[in-house]
Amino acid sequence: MYRRSLLVLRGLTDRDGAAVAGPRDGWEYVWPRDAGAVAMAFAAAGYRAEARRVVDFMLGLDLGSAARFRRDGTPVEGRAAQGDSAGWVAAAAMAAEVRAMVPRLSWRDRADYQEGESGDYLGNAIASTAAAPEGASAGDLPARRLAEGGIRREFGERGVLVREAGEPGSGVDSTAAWAVTPFPLPSLYPQARRTLLRIAALSGRYGIVPSEDWGGGIDPWTAPTAWTAWGLAALGERTAALRLMRALRRDATPAGLLPERVDSRTGIPTSTTPLAWSHAFAILALRQLWPDVP
Repeated sequence: MYRRSLLVLRGLTDRDGAAVAGPRDGWEYVWPRDAGAVAMAFAAAGYRAEARRVVDFMLGLDLGSAARFRRDGTPVEGRAAQGDSAGWVAAAAMAAEVRAMVPRLSWRDRADYQEGESGDYLGNAIASTAAAPEGASAGDLPARRLAEGGIRREFGERGVLVREAGEPGSGVDSTAAWAVTPFPLPSLYPQARRTLLRIAALSGRYGIVPSEDWGGGIDPWTAPTAWTAWGLAALGERTAALRLMRALRRDATPAGLLPERVDSRTGIPTSTTPLAWSHAFAILALRQLWPDVP
């Protein structure tokens, strides 16, 4: 899985660093969060030059103009900028050891990784902490602590983290894993742990859906399955992480490719195959579980 995932990322990344989400119409664009995860995976695997090319490409994007971009860097019409883009670029730059100041964009009243209605979502709030707030430097600790406290107040509910700010009924969301890695917010670790264990307990043979109150059917999604495993592994919850990685292994095609999602009963792909985001998180989870992997 590790070697094949690296090959997939290499195949979906242009020489100029444009890392597209998948080899299919409608997916053959650069989403900052997908490309950011690709850069992190390259960096974690020791492919620093590839990681830096992806980051350099993202630093040239007008992140406030759209949710996705063509290979030449121009925005794709039809979807407004989403609330996590600047954070993913900033975190990717840090992982690739590229010095860059990525200004924080507003995460409120924006769509998130589920790309539905705009709102105040957990994943966007967490990712935004990696970018530099107005008047602060990148990685400014006091600013991060203020953001950390705000997330705990707005999304904390009975010891877990819910999807929408101030909406206890919105259910837990797998992006709680992002508060562990790649956007570490230590004061949120206890709530993130409980959230992720609750989500992992709901996993079927082929993984999890993105969130507890998910309205997109029962088919599991490979990227949330992989990033939840990554977060659990980083928290020391190895048994739960390995259970999700076994599910991810079942999701792979005979050629070792990870679909965006699979049929909940058969494991047959039901969407774009391969998906760069899923392979990137698979690499990151595997390296967390086995740090010495060559």
